[in-house]
Amino acid sequence: MKRLAIVVGLVLAAFSIALAGNITIKGSDTLVRLGQRWAEEYMKGNPGSVIQVSGGGSGTGIAALINGTTDICQSSRPMKEREYKLAQDKGITPHEVAVALDGIAVFLNEKNPIAELTLTQLKGIYTGVITNWKEVGGADRRIILYGRENNSGTYAFFKEHVLNEEDYADQTQTLPGTAAVVNAVSKDEWGIGYGGIAWAKGVKDCAVKKDDTSQAVLPTMETVSGGSYPISRELYWYFNGVPTGELKALVNWALSPEGQKVAEEVDYIPLPKDVAEKNMIE
Repeated sequence: MKRLAIVVGLVLAAFSIALAGNITIKGSDTLVRLGQRWAEEYMKGNPGSVIQVSGGGSGTGIAALINGTTDICQSSRPMKEREYKLAQDKGITPHEVAVALDGIAVFLNEKNPIAELTLTQLKGIYTGVITNWKEVGGADRRIILYGRENNSGTYAFFKEHVLNEEDYADQTQTLPGTAAVVNAVSKDEWGIGYGGIAWAKGVKDCAVKKDDTSQAVLPTMETVSGGSYPISRELYWYFNGVPTGELKALVNWALSPEGQKVAEEVDYIPLPKDVAEKNMIE
């Protein structure tokens, strides 16, 4: 019996060591592609690590962090005050780390002659005040709206920074991910959508103007990192407390020049070097 107990103990110890290298990352659909690529590259250099990445939206990731079912929450928006309180009530202490930058691109079909829109026009379009492309200099065609579901950080950011917290028009067709929005707009000549710039394939980006007198700016690495593109944001990882051990090693690698280069390779915007260094966990 003693020998059996020793064997069982060794097996459990080995199992615990294996689990120690397992990391779950969940949340933002905007970030899922970057999270997967970071996981792949990190695991190449750390063969004992197993990292599982899934999407579902920023709200899903934040809920998972609060419920203790993910190690890292990926979010394309900051956590809300009520989410912090709910987390603290459950004994969770959210720790925020900005890991990359992103611009929310406005997607148009490649056949649409419109090339630029102001923030005011975008607000009018997505709140249902502007319903025809001719109202913004285009063809006499009804505007078809595509957007994200309400658990999306991109949905929340666009609502806050473009719609000024007004409600989306009822006719907005909500889709489960940015890839779905891009796909819909690519097949709809009179459609419009929005999402992270890394997903713009088969559609064209619309240049955005802060107001009528401003220069129209396309979402690019230079305009987002330089702050001239009007719909720019930070992308976040959230942890329960200051990360230690392998979680610390992973986030510091993601913030390193190597990790930020990976972000750039998949069309995300790296943080300025000084900001990335400042965000590293000591």
